[in-house]
Order: sequence, then structure tokens, then C-alpha cells
Amino acid sequence: MFAHEVGLLRDDAMSDEDANQDGGTPREPEARYQGPAHAAPYGLSRLAPAYDLVDTAREIQKADQTLATMTGGKLAVIAEQIQALQEQARALLERARRDAELHRARCRFEKKPGAVYHLYRRDDGERWFSMLSPADWKGAGAAGQTFEGSFRLELDMSFTRVDVAEEPSAVVAVAPLLGVAVSSAVR
Repeated sequence: MFAHEVGLLRDDAMSDEDANQDGGTPREPEARYQGPAHAAPYGLSRLAPAYDLVDTAREIQKADQTLATMTGGKLAVIAEQIQALQEQARALLERARRDAELHRARCRFEKKPGAVYHLYRRDDGERWFSMLSPADWKGAGAAGQTFEGSFRLELDMSFTRVDVAEEPSAVVAVAPLLGVAVSSAVR
């Protein structure tokens, strides 16, 4: 690469004798930028703004503030997502605990997925499943027993309460975070 391609020209007009008039060593030729003014690494005009260390420090500080703001915002979003995941985990663990308790209720028949079973509690605190709903007892009611709810056994061996509306599933809880509309069929 040649000096004229870079935009630098040497001040070679002086000979070594001219540079050596004071009896010293020859002077190093000066390098000046000779390219277009808009591409200069520094201001060429006397009207060009002066760049000094304070200006550079101000730009660095502004960049640091912008980066801190952006990073803080992204971390806040991640913190909200973590909190939502923790809530979902708590709900999932609570439901798993409830399902485990329901599987331990006394049952004198084989439970099949898809069927609805009715949970009762005796006066002594024992819980048991029946295939008969409270309406099926027809006045003969189970004396000394309290109806606690009707549950459908799902294919994954979890129970879904069918006599009252349950809380929305985890799929429905995640939908607003993703900005997705959930149809009523999913609920």
C-alpha cells in the first residue's frame, strides 16, 4: 500500500541539508492527513468541534448508562418470568399432593380413566369414593357422611373436579405471558 493511497503525504520538499541547518540530525518528515474532510480522524476546519478527554468520557458514561438500563430491563423481565414459573410450580405441586391424597381414599372398585367418582367423608374422618352421586341416593342418603366433591379420573391418573369449576390449568396461566388467546375448549 502506498502513502498516497492512505491519504498521508510526507513533507519531503526539504532536503537533508535544509533540515540539518542547525547542525543536528535530519528532521523526520511530518505526516498530514490529505483525504476528504468528512472522513478525517480529527477536525480539519477551525470551525470543527474540538474533541477532548472530557467529551470521550461523557460518551463512555452515556454508553454505560444505556447498557445498564437495557440490562436492568431485561433482568426485570427474567425476574417476572421466574416468579410466574415459581407460582406454576407451587400450583402443580399442590395439585399433585391433592391427587395423591385422592388416590389414597378408600375405594372398593377399580377406578378407570374418564369415569366420574364422588368423594365422601365419614364422621370418623375416613374418605371414600363412590360411583353414586348425592342425587343418586334418593333420600336414602348416606347418614353420617359428608359429600366432598365429584372428580373425573384423567388418563394421566390425575383428578379433575367436575362439580365446581377448578382454577385454570397451567396452560391457561402461561397464555397471557406468551400473548396467546386461549379458547374456552382448552379450559
